[in-house]
Amino acid sequence: MSKLKSKILVVDDNAGIRSALKILLPMRFEEVELIASPKELISIMQRFKPDAVLLDMNFDTDINTGNEGLYWLSELKREYPQIEVVLFTAYADIALAVEGMKRGAFDFIVKPWDNTKLLGVLEQACNKRKPRIEVIETPSLMLWGNSPDMTELHRMVEKIAPTDATVLITGENGTGKDVLANEVHRLSKRSNKAMVSVDIGSITGTLFESELFGHVKGAFTDAHADHVGKFELANGTTLFLDEIGNIPLNLQAKLLRVLQNRSVTRVGDTKSIPIDIRLICATNMDLPQMVREGHFREDLYYRINTVTLQLPPLRERTDEIKPLVELFLARYAEKYHREVKSIDDEALQLLQHCQWKGNIRELQNCIEKAVILSEGERIMAKDLQINPADLKETADLPMNQESLENAEEKVIRAAMKKYNGNLSLVAKALNISRPTLYNRLKKYGI
Repeated sequence: MSKLKSKILVVDDNAGIRSALKILLPMRFEEVELIASPKELISIMQRFKPDAVLLDMNFDTDINTGNEGLYWLSELKREYPQIEVVLFTAYADIALAVEGMKRGAFDFIVKPWDNTKLLGVLEQACNKRKPRIEVIETPSLMLWGNSPDMTELHRMVEKIAPTDATVLITGENGTGKDVLANEVHRLSKRSNKAMVSVDIGSITGTLFESELFGHVKGAFTDAHADHVGKFELANGTTLFLDEIGNIPLNLQAKLLRVLQNRSVTRVGDTKSIPIDIRLICATNMDLPQMVREGHFREDLYYRINTVTLQLPPLRERTDEIKPLVELFLARYAEKYHREVKSIDDEALQLLQHCQWKGNIRELQNCIEKAVILSEGERIMAKDLQINPADLKETADLPMNQESLENAEEKVIRAAMKKYNGNLSLVAKALNISRPTLYNRLKKYGI
């Protein structure tokens, strides 16, 4: 096999591992450099200019958290975003490796490693050498299920979207309120311009007026230039205020005044600027209860909810799980260069049995991890790392599906197979205690 004209930099503090890789890697790659400490990393990068970096995740024998690896991964991706990083990790630290891939690592290799796989992954990393494709983190189009609630919601959206009615979207965290807001905008007469979105929860009180209404140069310290606020940016289109319940009470009057007057005044200015917006708000909070408790202005509440759209939780929309899974599979297979193309029927059934307290966002995270951990073209039950405690009660399951006990048994058997019977790792993966695991193993004769 001919050598690749590529450079590999290995960062690992284990002398034995470095010695083994010093023999193995030159068989496939033209130049290999090995260092023991990541403190030398940036200077070596500047001199050696590697095509890929094999980075250990732990460098201090007294601190075995993987934080060192994640820190140096971030430093590498910040300084050299075009260089692919492959993480080197112990079996017990796979969760950290998954987090590393979410932060930009190309892939991870588990110790003790398979030589063929190690060489193959490094070769792929060297051949990549181009910016990673970024994927959006939520479905771009609304998926409409067949449940009565979603059917009614769909009918309502189609009816009110073409109007300029102010909309309040309510629902649990992770249900896709931002996606529903985009759908309302897409079907509106303002869809020729992009919707302007604001996460209210991320804006500090001191910056609230400036971010939403803008400011003029010199209005306050560090106001070195005029700043256009989100209301002005949304002129002629839709303004989406996410997590509206997070607005402090003392700032609610200012927002109400803008909505009533349909004009804004930049901080530090006296000139009133007319605005033409369609307002959509969203919250996971109980605004009527907040009104009763005096935490949310009643007049503002009625101003923002001409029409209320209640988005049901995912556990009441199980017919949407399969298309969501297929959507996320395609995205993350592309992002993490995996060959996975489908999901096993048993794995899909487990997903349909889950409670999904975190809704679509939790399902998305589950599929992302499964794609990272998968090694074939299909996602299997063992790749999902489902916690038995997250499965629905038997009474909540459709009668034609397998029982909670059967689902739980399959999850435990899959975990036992995945971790080669290591009870500590199985218990950790399932988020249960060892005594509880012992009882389950005895119960199912495993």
